[in-house]
Amino acid sequence: MLDRVTSMQVFVRVAALGSFSAAARALNLSQTMVTKHVAALEERLGVKLLHRSTRRLVLTEGGRSYLAACERILAEIEEAEASASLDRIEPRGTLRLNVPLTFGFRHIAPALPEFTRLHPAVSFDLGLADRFVDLIEEGWDLAIRIGRLKDSTLVARRLALCRTVVCAAPSYLKEHGTPETLDDLARHNCLGYTLPSTIGANRWTFGQDGETVVPVQGNLRANNGDALLAAAVAGQGLIYQPTFIVGDCLRDGRLVRVLGGYPTYQPGIHAVMPSGRQAPAKVRAFIEFLARRFAPEPEWDRGL
Repeated sequence: MLDRVTSMQVFVRVAALGSFSAAARALNLSQTMVTKHVAALEERLGVKLLHRSTRRLVLTEGGRSYLAACERILAEIEEAEASASLDRIEPRGTLRLNVPLTFGFRHIAPALPEFTRLHPAVSFDLGLADRFVDLIEEGWDLAIRIGRLKDSTLVARRLALCRTVVCAAPSYLKEHGTPETLDDLARHNCLGYTLPSTIGANRWTFGQDGETVVPVQGNLRANNGDALLAAAVAGQGLIYQPTFIVGDCLRDGRLVRVLGGYPTYQPGIHAVMPSGRQAPAKVRAFIEFLARRFAPEPEWDRGL
């Protein structure tokens, strides 16, 4: 079966040059193949497109109507291909970006104005959610993920290290004392984050690879780091959270770091995108922008 678009291109060239042989030379095809393409269109459409004689070709009424449609369709195809090619070269279009809620609110959304000043042809569809999203099924161009990456079908680039700390308000430590060892955590009110498997509601892990697991308990569990931060600042208990959440409070003294002698779990912050295709320029440009913004040390870690 002959390709329909190629047949349309052949027909348009035949109509323009008024000759099968001239169209064959222009398209680097045999005259027999040019004839087959036009015949295939006529058979598919069920109408005669050209009146042929030994001296000239004349478009039928149906041929004139179909020629106009072919010219319009082929022009749209060329425009679509040019647009797609430009997307690979120049950052443009809407970038659908999915980011964890707190990290996105604190550190991605404030960065977007600078990026759009650099690349005004790019707009964003920003999704803020702590749930695990399927990039392909839900149509996301790019996602930011924090922690170990398990999906090998994604292309990933690490943007920064996510430092974590155990901390509490001075008022809590004054009333309940400061834990000196990991075993001391059993006697403290540890506010639990319910989403991750590493620093969860009932266990906190320590060590670069999370090899030391410590059971904990407390009177508050939440699926959002900012909620735990507010409770900790108010003196409710200890929290084990990333510095991108607690950094400002550590700097201004609302929270105090404890157990500083124990290595904490430090996952990576990654940009991930679907594999199997070249990333559009808008995606590549945004990843490079974030990598520069977070290097060599992200702003939320400065001064800690």
